[in-house]
Amino acid sequence: MEANHSFVNFSRTSSVKIALVGNPNSGKSTLFNALTGLHQKTGNFPGVTVDKKSGTTRLSSVVTAEFVDLPGTYSLYPKSLDERVTFEVLCNPDNIHHPDITIVVADASNLKRNLFLVSQIIDLKIPVILALNMIDLVEKEGDRIDAVRLSERMGVKVVCISARKKEGINELKQAILQPLPVPQYDFIDVKKFAGDIIDKIKSVITVNSDFAAFQIINNFSTIHYFDTKSIVKEKISALINSSSVDTNKLQSEESVERYRVINRIASECITLKSDIKTETFTHKLDEILTHRIYGYGIFLTILFFIFQTIFFLAKYPMDWIQRLFVIISQWATHTLPAGELTNLLVNGILAGLSGVVVFVPQIALLFAFIAILEDTGYMARVSFIMDKLMRRFGLNGRSVIPLVSGVACAVPAIMSTRTISSWKERIITIMVTPLMSCSARLPVYTLLISMVVPQDKATGFFNYQGLILMSLYLIGFLAAMFAAYVFKIILKAKEKSYFIMELPVYRSPQWKTVGITIIDKVKVFLFEAGKIIVAISVILWFLSSHAPGNRMETIEKKYASVEMTEKVSEKERNAKMSSEKLEASYAGVLGKSIEPVIAPLGFDWKIGIALVTSFAAREVFVGTMATIYSAGNKDNSQTIREKMQNETNPKTGLPVFTLAVSFSLLIFYAFAMQCMSTLAVVYRETKNWKWPTLQFLFMGVLAYVSSFIIYHLLK
Repeated sequence: MEANHSFVNFSRTSSVKIALVGNPNSGKSTLFNALTGLHQKTGNFPGVTVDKKSGTTRLSSVVTAEFVDLPGTYSLYPKSLDERVTFEVLCNPDNIHHPDITIVVADASNLKRNLFLVSQIIDLKIPVILALNMIDLVEKEGDRIDAVRLSERMGVKVVCISARKKEGINELKQAILQPLPVPQYDFIDVKKFAGDIIDKIKSVITVNSDFAAFQIINNFSTIHYFDTKSIVKEKISALINSSSVDTNKLQSEESVERYRVINRIASECITLKSDIKTETFTHKLDEILTHRIYGYGIFLTILFFIFQTIFFLAKYPMDWIQRLFVIISQWATHTLPAGELTNLLVNGILAGLSGVVVFVPQIALLFAFIAILEDTGYMARVSFIMDKLMRRFGLNGRSVIPLVSGVACAVPAIMSTRTISSWKERIITIMVTPLMSCSARLPVYTLLISMVVPQDKATGFFNYQGLILMSLYLIGFLAAMFAAYVFKIILKAKEKSYFIMELPVYRSPQWKTVGITIIDKVKVFLFEAGKIIVAISVILWFLSSHAPGNRMETIEKKYASVEMTEKVSEKERNAKMSSEKLEASYAGVLGKSIEPVIAPLGFDWKIGIALVTSFAAREVFVGTMATIYSAGNKDNSQTIREKMQNETNPKTGLPVFTLAVSFSLLIFYAFAMQCMSTLAVVYRETKNWKWPTLQFLFMGVLAYVSSFIIYHLLK
């Protein structure tokens, strides 16, 4: 890096670290995807559970840029964990993610409000590029922004872009390589609000600007970057306490002064076509989609369409995948030499893999629909219309995003509660989010539903399988609302709740963004959940193929006797021998030990094994069933669904998976906390084992009681 008076030049460095910052719904993540493409990775900020998205791109033959997509925020006054991360990365020069350049992405169609955050970052004295996003929408409205004049008045480079259309991206990259001005003058003079204490703070710690010291004063109680500097922290704490500053008053005075300057700049640089804007397409559509009555019906209709489509479209590739695994299993059985290794490959690894890969079409469709709803701007409307309803149950509109995200996965959904400023509402949202049916439950649901409801069963366009699937998701939502209401009564808090959200304009989905989302989520399912499922499948294969002592040998001798050979056919003898060996195995012993507890729910010991292994991850149920029934059934020409449908109760001779048992199992999986990852993230977010323990217990009791009632009503 070379300094050129008040400029910095990154064109000769090998790498440059760039932070993308902006208000929520400013198009920051769209720009991130446009800049980095598939060269992305997701992790956590060190010591914090907040998601960190980073990606790289080559700006020139010698310069590589690393972009970090920081959580959206309206200002540098953090009210939530997400916003606190953005604050600490930008305001703490010692933070490992502190950027060389900050690109502030501003919604050009609402520029005045976006300039508040821009001006605060300028006052931190970080090289800034202002990216005016959605400039195409401004031009469409007939408005005009004088980017040259705005650059002069703000003292930073301004680039007009349309991230969705990928317009201005190359200009933005070139702006990074050109000498960038380091802001030399304060946007506003904060010393007139807290001059004495700012000087005292600067005598204790080196900061880049007066505003950086001002922010330390205002946010000292919530920031953590002094935790490793105990002496400095004590000195600053003493200074703030001795000064008796009113931080609310300081923030108010600073905001009023900042907007006074912003209003003057906006009047010089922004020309509106008319003072009274014509009614836009977004406003007209919102009158329908956010209607206090129609809005709920439209949302339910969209959900109905999604679940109908998931069953209808996914059926064909799922059938192909199932048949492919059947063919591979048959080939391996007849081609490879008989023995433990072949048995492991066919009944352990292949059975486990089939339980993973077969559900990829449904997982991909689910995440595709979620990505489309988010990218079009409709998901924000769901939060808006649900806010009034949520408040009756101790939640608010911001709780809707975690709840809807819980349909995909509870882990990131619980992490997304960091945007909720109220402690009580955040805890309630964390506690009830796992009741929303996540994608891990989807393989269980679809397998059991397909067993008891024929796929051709329909009334007109309404497929019964899709209706039942949607009903399970609605049951999860209703259970979450009921649990939230109970927690609302139990938990006490004096803090006031508020809900502020800017509704973005409606846009057509960015298909590349949707595609990247699908690929990322399918990869997570295959390689994260898949590793667990296959590993447990291999363990289960061992447990179901081996037994204490010499039980297996005894059973083989029994069925090899002349009497047994004469009484039954060879096929029936092999089936009975396999079933008896499975019951005598380690897995059988485990299942038999818990059978008395689960028998009132209609479950046998084989289902019991699946319940135990599902605590690693719910979707393990399918892999467990595949392994257990492969061990007990040597006919590899059948799919797992066919094996389960043909399973009979040895005492009654009736099918095991009757309507009552299947629905009892569906309800159990709808409510039970069978995900160790979720319990772990609840602990990480709450820093107290009390909450995950309580969550595990109340969901377990709810699952058991509900399953018991359903079974005895239907049997």
